[in-house]
Amino acid sequence: MTLRTLIIAALLLFSAPAIAAPTARPSPADAPAPPVMFYVVRGAPDSCGLGCDRWIAVEGQIDRDAAGRFKKFIKQLKDRKLPLYFSSPGGNLEQAIFIGNMLRELSATARVARTIVKDCGFEAQTSDVCLKLKRSGRELAADLSTRNAQCNSACPYLMLGAVTREVAPDAVLGVHSPRVVLRYSGGQPTREMLAAATQRGVERADRLLSNYVVRMGIEGELLDVARAIKFEDMHVLTRDEMFRFGIDRREFVETPWAFENLGRALIRKSAIARNEGGKSWRTLQWRLFCLNTEQFQLDFQRQVTASPTFATVSISSGGAKPLAFAFPPAKPAGYEVWGLRMQRSSAQALAELPQIDLTETAIAPDGRRLAHPEKLSTEGLPASLASLLASCPPPKDPSPKDMAPSQQVPQNRAAK
Repeated sequence: MTLRTLIIAALLLFSAPAIAAPTARPSPADAPAPPVMFYVVRGAPDSCGLGCDRWIAVEGQIDRDAAGRFKKFIKQLKDRKLPLYFSSPGGNLEQAIFIGNMLRELSATARVARTIVKDCGFEAQTSDVCLKLKRSGRELAADLSTRNAQCNSACPYLMLGAVTREVAPDAVLGVHSPRVVLRYSGGQPTREMLAAATQRGVERADRLLSNYVVRMGIEGELLDVARAIKFEDMHVLTRDEMFRFGIDRREFVETPWAFENLGRALIRKSAIARNEGGKSWRTLQWRLFCLNTEQFQLDFQRQVTASPTFATVSISSGGAKPLAFAFPPAKPAGYEVWGLRMQRSSAQALAELPQIDLTETAIAPDGRRLAHPEKLSTEGLPASLASLLASCPPPKDPSPKDMAPSQQVPQNRAAK
């Protein structure tokens, strides 16, 4: 073996895209994602925020040519202020950092969501037909979905380059330690040479990440957490970790209202809120569904709170009196579910408001009444309500025996 053997260390952060819980767990072996793509899409009005209907989709594995393609993509882009939505299992760490630096120069806004291209029709989003469309350079029609959207491994570091970073409460950021992949030419290196090259690669990865994270204003604890997780495993960052590390410093994070029709048509919204004192977070969820075109039910689910207990929950629809949720609530394990029946007019009134006032009222141990107000965005609610209405059954005509005597219509008698 001669000293002319060339060893190149590639730094990879890559994982399979299926993660379900905020813990370290093995990554299942799936087919590799396609190389990362960058394309512009247009959605419904306000689909990516108030006044926003266009965004840049970033999806796929970050390969060794990703930064060059992104630079070319941005150079040809007319509107460089569009938000970027990430959906990636990870990939090449150096390329992620290169792109992250470009995002900082652009003062970019980065979020985590899947872009669902409607132009693909019934074709799968990963089919050859759909991938060809995404690489065509055309502006495509699409929807956004944050639910279980994932940005893992190298992807979170890419996202750190953005000036504004927003992670929805139902999206995932996953981290682990990097893997060094060696490429060599000129002969077969010895075991000692491979070990030394691997060690140099690990040290280089640590320096790259440490310097980069500091420049992006992120707390170094992020790297401590990542280093403790084996490359084969994955740690999903908790909301508290995202907040403490400086990734997303919002104390109340909510999703838009989104229409779903998976077995039952409904509108869903979720949020996560930092409790007073900042020591814990709680998850909240709303589901709006119809009994018929004139009657609706809004369910409010929240984690069970410590003492004092919230005694009432209400929302304002813009009228003189707020609408009160039913009491007592159902209590599945660890949660409370409150229900509110409303007429179609009340549901439409909620959709017309810029914000909805939600008030949770508690009785303290000393008898004082404590009110906890929260303002909920109605983003996505008007369009979702229109979709829901289209799926609602008509009201059933009451049978004569269900009517009050004054409502019953006398039958005509045959003339004698």
